[in-house]
Amino acid sequence: MPVAMTKGESGVWSITTESLEPDYYGYSFISDGNFRMDPDNPVIKPNLISPQNEFHVPGTTPQPWEVAEVPHGVLHQHFYKSGVVGDQRDYYVYTPPGYDSKGKTKYPVLYLLHGYSDDASGWTSVGQANVILDNLIAQGKAKPMIIVMTLGYGAPEMLLKKWNAGQDKELHDRNLTKFREALLTEVIPQIEKLYRVSNKPQDRAIAGLSMGGAESLITGLNNPDKFAWVGGFSSGLLGMDYNKWFPAVDAKMNDKVKLLWISCGTEDRLIKPNRELFDWLKSKSVKFTPVEVPGAHTWMVWRRNLVTFASTIFQK
Repeated sequence: MPVAMTKGESGVWSITTESLEPDYYGYSFISDGNFRMDPDNPVIKPNLISPQNEFHVPGTTPQPWEVAEVPHGVLHQHFYKSGVVGDQRDYYVYTPPGYDSKGKTKYPVLYLLHGYSDDASGWTSVGQANVILDNLIAQGKAKPMIIVMTLGYGAPEMLLKKWNAGQDKELHDRNLTKFREALLTEVIPQIEKLYRVSNKPQDRAIAGLSMGGAESLITGLNNPDKFAWVGGFSSGLLGMDYNKWFPAVDAKMNDKVKLLWISCGTEDRLIKPNRELFDWLKSKSVKFTPVEVPGAHTWMVWRRNLVTFASTIFQK
């Protein structure tokens, strides 16, 4: 929500906010009705529709998303031509400290999906996922794992419609369907060829935010033989027909899925459809962990979601 600035005696416009929690914050300006970024701040919060500048409020004690003096993993970027979608696309892979491509250890893998308007770098450039995992692993709070962060669009042309893309139901449905197909038939086989990852369902997790949350739920719950850990963060479920998208979901899934973790901020407009999903899952006798946290549809919520989810998966 835009907040008015005040012009001082020297002609400089400014604003003083309330005290902010330690985290990363995005901002931009609206001047004469036009969107503008801050030319004096080189730190950019990338986004395919509405990029912003970013600033960091450090904590008095180190936060999970702040770089610390711990062993660090490595980020790898891959490019490939998608036969499913028909474009050139990329994905990022985080390998944990000590990963040896020639070693014998096979690692569990988390497929971590971004939201609408982000690109494949969203979870690292904004979400600090690699930093979070470095810290959690160093503290013994998370198992060493590989994280795969792939481009989340099965129909990338939807970005041309910007924030109105969700009104095109055919495009919306095709985006979800084609993304799932590309992940299962292209990305996962590449990962299992290039990296030392386990292909056992108990060693595979999928989670994402907003659009990526819906994609994670649709992919994970329709493939319990492939993913034993499923997470949705502020999942974009507006207007979704659960019976259509989850045709085989019932109590039998409880024997395969170790964790179905669904979270949403209480100030998020998506809290209503997420609560509706809670009720629908209960009607199907499906076991799940519902989580409601303070906050809106923001990275401040999703970073904390990842901290909790990554600390839980692959632990039993």
